[in-house]
Amino acid sequence: MPTASSYFRGDVVLLPVPFVLGTGSKVRPAVVVQNDRLNAQLQTTMVAIVTSTTFRAAAESSQLLIDVGTSDGQQSGLLHNSVVKCEHVNTVDKRHILRKIGELSPALRLGLDVCLKAAMELP
Repeated sequence: MPTASSYFRGDVVLLPVPFVLGTGSKVRPAVVVQNDRLNAQLQTTMVAIVTSTTFRAAAESSQLLIDVGTSDGQQSGLLHNSVVKCEHVNTVDKRHILRKIGELSPALRLGLDVCLKAAMELP
C-alpha cells in the first residue's frame, strides 16, 4: 500500500473516476497536480483527469496534449495520444489510486502549469 508521500506532482496514475452524470466509475489515468509538500502531508491529492479524446486540445488552452510518439509522451506511461483536462480536477483519496504508470517530463510539467493557469484564469 502506498504511503502518503508516494505520489508527486506530475505523476501519471490510474484510478477509478466517478462519472460526472449518474452513478458508477471508470478506471482512467490522471495526473497528480497537487504540490509535493501537501502530497507528503495529506491522505488526499488533487488530480487532473486524462482522456484519449484529443480533438479539443488544439483550441482549448486548459488542455495539455500528450503525444505518445515523442520521448516526453513515452515517459508518461500512456498508451495512446491523450489530453490532460485541467478543467476537470478532482480531489481523491490516495488509497483509491491503483498505481503509478509514468510521469510528466519537465517540458510537459511546464505545459501543465500553463494549462492549469488557463483553466483557473490565473495570471
